[in-house]
Amino acid sequence: MSKSIMKNEILKHSTAHILATAVLEMFPEAKFGIGPATEDGFYYDFDLPRTLIPEDLEILEEKMRTIIKNDYPFERKEISIKEAVEKFKKLKQTYKIELIKDLQKNGESTVSVYRTGRFVDLCRGPHLDSTKKINPQAFKLIKISGAYWKGDEKNPQMQRIYGVVFNNKKELKKYLFQQEEAKKRDHRKLGKELDLFMISEEIGKGLPLWLPNGAFIRKKLEDYMYNIEKKYGYDFVYTPILANEKLYQQSGHLAHYKDDMYNPIDIEGENYYLKPMNCPHHHIIYKYKPKSYKDLPLRLSDFSPIHRFERSGVLTGLIRARCFSQNDAHIYCRQDQLKKEIENTLNLFKKVYSDFGIKDYWFRLSLPDFNNQEKYGDIKNKEMWEKSAEIARDVLNESKEKYEEEIGEAAFYGPKIDVQIKNVGSKEDTIATMQIDFYMPERFDLEFTNKEGKKERPVIFHRAIMGSFDRFFAFLVEKTGGNFPLWLAPTQVSIIPVSEKFNDYAEKILQELSLNNIRANINNKDESLGKRIHEEEKQKIPYILIVGEKEKDNKTVAVRARDNKNKQAVISSSDFIKNISKEIKEKK
Repeated sequence: MSKSIMKNEILKHSTAHILATAVLEMFPEAKFGIGPATEDGFYYDFDLPRTLIPEDLEILEEKMRTIIKNDYPFERKEISIKEAVEKFKKLKQTYKIELIKDLQKNGESTVSVYRTGRFVDLCRGPHLDSTKKINPQAFKLIKISGAYWKGDEKNPQMQRIYGVVFNNKKELKKYLFQQEEAKKRDHRKLGKELDLFMISEEIGKGLPLWLPNGAFIRKKLEDYMYNIEKKYGYDFVYTPILANEKLYQQSGHLAHYKDDMYNPIDIEGENYYLKPMNCPHHHIIYKYKPKSYKDLPLRLSDFSPIHRFERSGVLTGLIRARCFSQNDAHIYCRQDQLKKEIENTLNLFKKVYSDFGIKDYWFRLSLPDFNNQEKYGDIKNKEMWEKSAEIARDVLNESKEKYEEEIGEAAFYGPKIDVQIKNVGSKEDTIATMQIDFYMPERFDLEFTNKEGKKERPVIFHRAIMGSFDRFFAFLVEKTGGNFPLWLAPTQVSIIPVSEKFNDYAEKILQELSLNNIRANINNKDESLGKRIHEEEKQKIPYILIVGEKEKDNKTVAVRARDNKNKQAVISSSDFIKNISKEIKEKK
């Protein structure tokens, strides 16, 4: 961890302690959970005598500023487990006692505690020297939410207060501005305003319904990927949405991912699971016929829906849903072909992201943590893992692409290259991934006949260029703010006649656009011209054509472009069609 990151972690965690100190002043009977630093800021979980309201945050902020001004030191003391239990029993802090006993089970004999004013916390630290080291104008409490103790729904629900802290007021203002922009661009908000998708409690949590506008864009994404993947040598398959329990026992998913799978369905005395991923189905397709070295690489692509049991607390529109479709593919190749396949996939990533105008992404080489026995305990051949990681590293180095390495982020079956990006809230997200797999060929007994006529295991390369279509769609909505590229927009042109006298001319323009495969409509509602223009602007239509007497007489259209609403250009209808057709073709 770099010094600057460490410094920020200490600042965030110290501010969390100041929040807890303020809560203790406001609620002397409060019970405390945990209060860690996060990527964005910090939070602290509390068991309180009443439900917090938004107005409480302002009161707590003022108390925190007073605590900062009082310049309390962060005093550390290391004590025995026994002394710690006695101390927190006197303080009636049952959650802290539970944490101390957990540490004791893990072999700890001592713990450290920190005092800030009247507040005493079980904490590893480190912290700032004193409260006055925090800028009182550079923090803010931003929201309240519910959180189960230790993240377990069977445990008591606590109240979580989130906050952010920075070095100065300017950084705080910048962050708050970004968050306001993120709210405006939230795909759930825009999804409703632009009639893209909906989620209904009558259908179920996390199960999206795609409305015509959203379904159109999603189909365009699928068609785009289908066409480009065909050019890159992929074959397409469809697989069922459920499978026998034995398949997931064989793949290892029941052992590693059962908590993320739906409960089994009993069908004629056998357990079936809703499909959480496509990999095992594709392995069975690979085995359908014997393979020769000449048949490889085999690239199988699949857009079939999959289902995962995401907890209701983490469901986030299309970003975290329970039913979605991945832009999924598995490449079966010889070991001597692996490097080339990774290179080709990297080039495919760059081509797709360039077409969508995505530039601010980087790669992460995710490696295993061999000390994590729960996740990587089944690894038999560490040398193979290290070799595949080295191949991936070589490809990234040769590509000159920006990348970082992260220990412990590999899949349970192999190292991977993740595509990282900052979302509209400036938070890092994994948008897509590619994974090297020497594990599944062994479990599924996958083979091919090599040049010497001997049986050999293929390497499997998992990859999802867009991740899931649903998540990529949500990302695209937020990045564009709903201003989709012209080629993707459900309605590319809206024609508005000045009055009903020009409806016939509007219909003529509509026919010309339709003949040139340009998606258009006419807004001739019985409303004022200004209101109709505003209505189409709210729908973020790329081009609005105003037609009246001059336009009809001269066979022209008055064009209002979405990205330049204050300027109206008058050109011939034929020139407009020529220009827009070129723009669509070039995917600008």
